[in-house]
Amino acid sequence: MMKHPDILVLGLGPAGACAAEACARAGFSVLAIEKKAIAGAPVQCAEFVPAMIGSEVTSLNSSTVQQIRSMKTFVEDQPPDLMANFPGQMIDRQDFDRQLGEQAKAAGAELQYGIKAQDISTGGDIVLGNGSEISAKVLIGADGPNSLVGFGIGSSVTEYLETRQISVPLLRPFDSTDIFLSHKIPGGYAWAFPKGDIVNIGLGVHPDARAQMKLLLDELHQKLITQGRVGPQILGHTGGRIPASGMVKPWRVIGSTLCLLAGDAAGLTNPITGAGINSAVISGRLAAEAAVNYLTGNCDDKAAENYQEDLEDLFKTSLSRAVAHRKRLAAYWQKNNRITPGQLRSGWIAYPEYWQMPTDELTEKHPCHA
Repeated sequence: MMKHPDILVLGLGPAGACAAEACARAGFSVLAIEKKAIAGAPVQCAEFVPAMIGSEVTSLNSSTVQQIRSMKTFVEDQPPDLMANFPGQMIDRQDFDRQLGEQAKAAGAELQYGIKAQDISTGGDIVLGNGSEISAKVLIGADGPNSLVGFGIGSSVTEYLETRQISVPLLRPFDSTDIFLSHKIPGGYAWAFPKGDIVNIGLGVHPDARAQMKLLLDELHQKLITQGRVGPQILGHTGGRIPASGMVKPWRVIGSTLCLLAGDAAGLTNPITGAGINSAVISGRLAAEAAVNYLTGNCDDKAAENYQEDLEDLFKTSLSRAVAHRKRLAAYWQKNNRITPGQLRSGWIAYPEYWQMPTDELTEKHPCHA
C-alpha cells in the first residue's frame, strides 16, 4: 500500500470511486481505501437512480435490473396520485459500486478494501486501524454521513434521517416508485421500489422515531401482502443514516493537506427523498477536478473555492428547499399535531405545492429546529 500518494480517497462508494478514477486518469498517484471488505456490500440503498445519471455513468445499463416509468404517491389511505413521467432505473447497487471501482483501478488507482481509517491528524494524515499513517497532498473524503474527514475539518453533517429496508418477493410486477406518506411516519416517508422479481420496502424517519421503525415497516409489508402484491418471506434487510441538514462546507486546508468532501460526506443527499447517488457521482468528479487543479497549479489558490461554488450552483437551491420542507413537517410532528393530507402533499416532490413555495417563505413562516 502506498504511504505517500498524491491523492488519498476515503470511501469507494460512487463518489469516491468516481473521484479516484478521474484523479488517476489525470496522471496522479491515487490510493483509495474502503472499510467494506467487498465493494458495495452490504447494500445500504433503495437502489433507485434517476434517468439523468446515465449521462454521468456509461456503465449504468449493465447494472440495471429494471426500468422505472412513473411515481405513485399514496397519501394516507387515499387513492394514489400518479406522476406519469418519472423515468429512472432500479440497479444492482453492489454490482454498480464494483464496476465503478474496477474503472478506477483500470485508470491506475490503487484500491484497498477492508481497511478502516481510524483517525485524522491535525496535519491531515490518516491513521489506519493498525496504527500506520498515510499522508497525501490532497485528501478526498467520500466516507459517508459520519465522515472522518468531515470531522477533521469541522464540517460534519449534524442532522440525519434513520432508514430501514427489507427485500421481499414481488408477486405483481409494476414499474413505478411507490411512495407512502402518512402522519404515522414521523419526519419521513415509506417506499416500495420494484427490482425484477423482488421489491425493496423501506422507510425513513426522524431519529427520535427510530424505535417505531420495525413496527411501521412490518405494517406496510403486511398491507402489501394483504393486497396480493408481495410475498411474506424476507430475503434481506438493511438500513442506515441519510444526511438531512443540507450541504456543509466541502473543503479546508489542514497542515499542508487540501481536504475535500464529496457525496454524503458533503451533505449532498436530498433530505426529503433520500436521493444521493447522482450527486455523489457528480461531486466525486468535481472533487477530482479540484484536486488536479490544486496539484497542477492551475488556479490552485482558487481550486477549492471553485469546487464549493460548483456544488452550490448545482445543489444548493434544491437542498435548501428540501431542508426547509423537512423542518416544517418535523415541527408539526414534534408539536404532536396531526399532519393533514394537504400538508403531506406540500412536502413531497410530486406535487406543485412543493416547488411553488419559496424557501425564504418556508423558513419565515415555519421557524423551527428539527
